Amino acid sequence: MIRGLNIILLIACISSLAGVYAIKYETLELANQIAALKKEGNSLNNDISLLEADWAYFNQPSYIEPVVRRHQEKLELNILNQDQFININDIPMRVEEDLDDKALTALFEALDRGIDPIAVLIEANSQ
Repeated sequence: MIRGLNIILLIACISSLAGVYAIKYETLELANQIAALKKEGNSLNNDISLLEADWAYFNQPSYIEPVVRRHQEKLELNILNQDQFININDIPMRVEEDLDDKALTALFEALDRGIDPIAVLIEANSQ
């Protein structure tokens, strides 16, 4: 009986050892994958930094102005004048409209009854 127990314990120890080594190698593989992803992320961040630098250079007025002058006639671009801008006080105020109380009341009553008017409109238009 002790011999059988020793054999079972030996098999359990060997299987546990194999499991530990399997976990160790899985962990090493995951660590390698993480390192590769970090390296790729750093590479992408460097690419983004380079693209942002290019964007900043190409958005400088000293770069854009010659391009605009070269294509000004084809694009029909004109220089802005000061008289094209108005004062904020010159913008007319919105006309006050009378609210349709009956429609608002019907909407709120429908919502209180649990009816979604938008869903009803969507269903009516989809058929």
